[in-house]
Parts: sequence; C-alpha cells; structure tokens
Amino acid sequence: MMEQTTAYNKRNFIILIAAFAAVYVIWGSTYLAIKYAIDMIPSFLMAGVRFLVAGGILYTVARFSPGYEKPKAVHWRTSFIVGALLLGIGNGGVVVAEHYISSSLAALLVATTPFFMVLIGWLFMGKGRPNYKVTLGLLIGFVGVAMLISGGASAESAGNSQLFGIFLIIFATLGWAIGSLYGTHAPAPKSTFLAAGIQMLSGGLILMVMSLLAGEWTTFDYNAVSSTSWFALIYLIFIGALVAYTAYSWLLKNASPSTISTYAYVNPAVAVFLGWAIAGESLTGQMLVGAAIIVGSVVLITSQKKTVSDNMGEVEVHTSNTPTGSHKPVSASA
Repeated sequence: MMEQTTAYNKRNFIILIAAFAAVYVIWGSTYLAIKYAIDMIPSFLMAGVRFLVAGGILYTVARFSPGYEKPKAVHWRTSFIVGALLLGIGNGGVVVAEHYISSSLAALLVATTPFFMVLIGWLFMGKGRPNYKVTLGLLIGFVGVAMLISGGASAESAGNSQLFGIFLIIFATLGWAIGSLYGTHAPAPKSTFLAAGIQMLSGGLILMVMSLLAGEWTTFDYNAVSSTSWFALIYLIFIGALVAYTAYSWLLKNASPSTISTYAYVNPAVAVFLGWAIAGESLTGQMLVGAAIIVGSVVLITSQKKTVSDNMGEVEVHTSNTPTGSHKPVSASA
C-alpha cells in the first residue's frame, strides 16, 4: 500500500512539474509565435481563426463529457462581453501592436495587468482602497513601466510607430483588466472547458468581424503565407491554447493560487529570452532594470491573499492574462 502511495505521489509530482513547465514556457512563447504568425497572416484574421478553432475543440470536448450543461442565454451574453474585452480588445490589441514593437516589449508591458485591475477595481467598481503593500507595488511598478517604455522606444529607434504600438498594448491591457474583473463575477457555466470554449468562440467571432471591417479578407492571399506563419498559427492553437490551457486547468485544482500565480513573473522573462535568442530583438540595460522593477512590483501586489478584504474590499487580485480564455481572467497574449 505504501509503495502504491509513493508511486502515486511521484507520478503526481511529475505531472505537476510538466504542467508548470507548460504554463511557464508555452505561454511565454506565444508572444514570439504571434510575431511570426502575423508576418504573413492579417492580425485580426489570425487571432479570429485561432480562437474559433481552439474554442470549437474545447466546446466539443465539453459537449461530449459526462454531466454536460447546456449553456444558457446569460452564459453566452457573458461570453460575448468578456470575449469582446479580453480577446477583441486585449488579444486584438496585442497582435496589432506586435507589428510596431518587439514581442519582448509587448510581453513586459502586458505584465502590468495587475496594476490596472487594482486601480480600476478601486476607482470605478467600488472595491475599496488598496492597502499600503499594494499601493507601494503600484507606485514602484509604474516607475518600472516608465523606464521600460522609454528604454524600449530608444532600443527600437523611437518614433510614432513605436509609440503607437506601446499605446495599443496599454489599451489592450486596460481592456483585459476590465474584462477580467467583469468575467470573475458574471454568470458562467460550471464546466471550465465549456466556459472557455464559448468564450473563445464568442471572442473569435468578434475578431473575425473586426477582420472583415478592417478589410483584411479582401487583401489576404492564402497562397502567399509562408510555412513559418502557418506553423506559428498551428502552434498558437494547439500548443498555446489547448495544451497550456489544459495544464493550467489541472493546476487550478492541484496547486495553490500563490504558486500558480508565479507564471505571471516567468512568462515575460521567457518571452524576452526567446525574442533575443530567436528573433534577435534588442534589449537595453534600462529595459532590463525596468522589467526587474515591474516583476518586483507584481510580486508585491500579488503576494496578498487571492481575495484581499481588509483594505481593498472584495477585490480578487489576479496576476496575469491567460492566453486562452476562461470564465476566470484569461491571457492576452497571447
């Protein structure tokens, strides 16, 4: 009996390590994958196809799982609202911004999501004043953001296009924060896979409409797309969305929230390393210092209990955006 227990614990430990590795590395790599995908595939069209396919697969899995719960009209309403904010504005802003700035800078700026969630919850949603530790984290974080933006702009020969890309990321992050706060308390199916599936289907449909309005369909040449861009899109669908999301779902049930939240610190580091090692993206000392300051501030903010009720009211402090979609706050990159 003891040997069986030991074998079970060892297997679970291996699964735990593999799940964290998937969330750390795969989600960190999606920023670079987006860069390659949008090189030959129009931005909104690429993102729309990604989430429609991934959402359709998740919905199918949920549909044929035991205890299937047919989504109600209110669940679809939540999905379209959250999908518009997280995937339409959040992910859509990121994929467009990566035409103008590096994947490394995009990933580091997206790491500021907790700042905006705390501020929006306090200023506009009656969530209460942040306590001293969170306030200190916010102040330190914005110093890091200022250093990162100025350092990133100088590394990429600052100009209107770079500043536009930075603005898009900040706008996308705001959309992600608002959608995350709304989605946390909005009605959603009990099944995580079903909730994620209908949210991605809704967001994917919105992105396809955005693609149509942007005129991408009339200019897109299927035959001109490189194998690299196709591979990047396939990677984003099946590895970035499905594999990493499955790993994340497993972790939610088998690891502590504070441990899971560490991916918010690791993803940007992975993105920066891959951008430098594979794509030859520039890094300045100022950017690295700014990034370190941001990570430190996020640690301060998210080191509170998941629900901070003392000085902040019932504010759920989530660490990052998951690149896939769920009824919990999900990730913008990606």
